[in-house]
Amino acid sequence: MEAFIESFSAGVDAVDSFVWGWALIWLLLGTHLFMTIRTGFIQRKIPTAIKLSVSKNDPYAEGDISQFGALTTALAATIGTGNIVGVATGLLCGGPGAIFWMWITGVFGIATKYSETYISMKYRVKDANGRMIGGAMYALERGFKHKGLGKVLAVLFALFTAIASFGIGASVQSNSLAGAITSTTLVPGAADIPTWGIGLVVTALVAIVIVGGLKSVSKVCERLVPVMAIFYVVCCLVIIGMNGQYLGEAIMTIVTCAFTGQAAFGGAVGSGIMLALQYGFKRGLFSNESGLGSAPLVAASAISKNPARQALVSMSGTFWDTVIICAITGLMLVTSILGNPDLANIYNNTMLFNNDMSYDSTLGVFSGGAALATACFESIPFFGPLVLAVGLLTFTYSTMLGWSQYGDRAVTYLFGTKGIRPYQILFLVFVFWGCIGGGDLVWNCSDISNALMAVPNCIAVLGLSAVIAKETKYWVHEGRLEEEDDTEIPTVGTVDTPLEAK
Repeated sequence: MEAFIESFSAGVDAVDSFVWGWALIWLLLGTHLFMTIRTGFIQRKIPTAIKLSVSKNDPYAEGDISQFGALTTALAATIGTGNIVGVATGLLCGGPGAIFWMWITGVFGIATKYSETYISMKYRVKDANGRMIGGAMYALERGFKHKGLGKVLAVLFALFTAIASFGIGASVQSNSLAGAITSTTLVPGAADIPTWGIGLVVTALVAIVIVGGLKSVSKVCERLVPVMAIFYVVCCLVIIGMNGQYLGEAIMTIVTCAFTGQAAFGGAVGSGIMLALQYGFKRGLFSNESGLGSAPLVAASAISKNPARQALVSMSGTFWDTVIICAITGLMLVTSILGNPDLANIYNNTMLFNNDMSYDSTLGVFSGGAALATACFESIPFFGPLVLAVGLLTFTYSTMLGWSQYGDRAVTYLFGTKGIRPYQILFLVFVFWGCIGGGDLVWNCSDISNALMAVPNCIAVLGLSAVIAKETKYWVHEGRLEEEDDTEIPTVGTVDTPLEAK
């Protein structure tokens, strides 16, 4: 039996490496570039998008949650450990140049986030209880001319989303949270805290919020996400300021290594341009989730006059997640390494014997990246460990809340509203399991599902790109964002127990 499990795990590892290989990277990056052109470089509308995200809702527009609530719920799911140790992993495997390419994926990924949210809004529906629901599955089912293919792709997308939510959304995040608590140097005796106790508390805290449905989650995220993001960014800027003399050198190192792959931090080992590209794209794509179709699942519930308004609001999430937060994290890491010879030695030794990047179930990340991130933060006495601990705690908790709603929407599509309560119970089981140490195999299985979400979603975006381009010109580029879209939103399904009755 043990041999079978090991063999099965090895097979899952191989599949995971394959699906997150160059084929998927080029699919996502190609979609980013193509939709940037098709939408008339929608990135230039970022100031408008930010303004819309904090504007008041139209009292006559349809929807369940505010535009800002939809944005913060999506950000809750995307701003996670990837923004801290994920950036460190990219730096360690691909060198400083990976940070530049991570930033580039964020810039072009804005167009894909806009596009996938647009079709999610355009083809959204109401369930029999009046909830507004949408996502790639409804765009595929309602928007595609070939209904048979659209239905198959829709089911696959929903299935992959549900599976991914149990791993990346639940057990991996709770595992990271428990690891952050037991390994912190801020609390004496933290290592002796029983993980089952942490599991009970975390599961209860998640349950209190998610049983109330999307409205409950969005209310918490509206308050939690801005506070945690601002706290983390300000603290990183403080650390950058403490190493301010190296900021110019850090920027030059990142840009130079992106195009030359030369050795950095006084080491003898360079990362190579291809490694910088690969890990920059991979970690950037994984961080902001543009092209995976996750954020539109919640965005479709937003109160909005027309599809373009919420699509603009949603695309600002990629701007904040990757263009701002990941970039600041990268600069914090590089300036810390440049200013601390011991950290430079850790970096160069790991690169030299590359790659000690085994999966660390304690933090739910790759061990080398986790070690580098921890070392950089802890180079600043007390303040650094505090930022790391609070960042991991809030980021992982908010990610669980956000992903619970992604899974909720997927299960609703597959089984109707009667499947929501069983899904919530199972989600909480995985949250607890992650805290007590489960997660390696689940991580890989959900990682595969997470990657496979991109395939039907990108097909939906590319297949409906003509519609997106035409209507974006009408709503955005011709200045009609204040107009109301009076297209009737259809109702689907039958009446079940109203979990989120209006």
